[in-house]
Amino acid sequence: MGSNVLTGLARQFAVLSLSHAGVKAGSRIGLASVLLLAAAGSVHNAAALNETKTLSFHHTHSGEDLTVTFKRDGRYDEAALKQINHFLRDWRTQDETVMDRHLFDILWEVYRDVDGKQPIQIISSYRSPATNAMLRRRSSGVARFSQHMLGHAMDFYIPGVPLEQIRFAGLRLQRGGVGFYPTSGSPFVHLDTGSIRHWPRMTHDQLARVFPDGRTVHVPTDGVPLKGYELAKADIERRGSGDDAGGKLNFFAALFKGKSAPAAASSDEDDEGAPAVATRPSAPTVVAAAAKPADPVPTPRAKPQI
Repeated sequence: MGSNVLTGLARQFAVLSLSHAGVKAGSRIGLASVLLLAAAGSVHNAAALNETKTLSFHHTHSGEDLTVTFKRDGRYDEAALKQINHFLRDWRTQDETVMDRHLFDILWEVYRDVDGKQPIQIISSYRSPATNAMLRRRSSGVARFSQHMLGHAMDFYIPGVPLEQIRFAGLRLQRGGVGFYPTSGSPFVHLDTGSIRHWPRMTHDQLARVFPDGRTVHVPTDGVPLKGYELAKADIERRGSGDDAGGKLNFFAALFKGKSAPAAASSDEDDEGAPAVATRPSAPTVVAAAAKPADPVPTPRAKPQI
């Protein structure tokens, strides 16, 4: 509705400008142009906010599959989110939690960026306190308050997509943690909705290849931010919490959120790992009601041309 009002005002100013001469006419034409541009921007933003998002998964441990539309016209589908919560349960204990829905937005953006075609292969997602404690006894690299235990993380890979491309796509979003595990039994990328960080830390040159303009808050191993660090800070502060959280976070909340909370995860998440050859035990196939088994895997829409 806001875009229609702006467009109407722009047209009125354009008509008025034709009836006057000189500077006044020029100024009105200029204002009309600004209003038209604002209206176009509003239309573009509205289209982005009203997207419908579908994801397809395969769980490498449970053997289950799920294709689900978790967002319709910019609104989360609560029934679909419950399906995903069950699908991403702790496969060892069968415990479930309420997953952070923003994780699915991040995953959808990454999948679109890398032009994924096959279902996302889940290595690990929700991890119950009992499972996390067991893994901590087995490995010193497991965070006491893992993002997995909070329902904020996912370890995965996408068949046919180089792992490094998935990592780079996650980094470019600058919306949480990005872990890279190319030498795990089943190599994967970790994504979470915690603070903006990455591991293992990349060198200055490596980050520069991902961000040629230097516009990132990710800091390389030498501790010296890239040249566009301040611009990236401003981007994140302006972006706030996005369209899904209903409020604006300042930069430090986005960059360091959760650090002071008792349940905050360490900056380096853990490598639960997986068998070198993922087994597929017999289990019921879970498919969203709207999905047909014979249909091809739905993929996110192509990026809008700007």
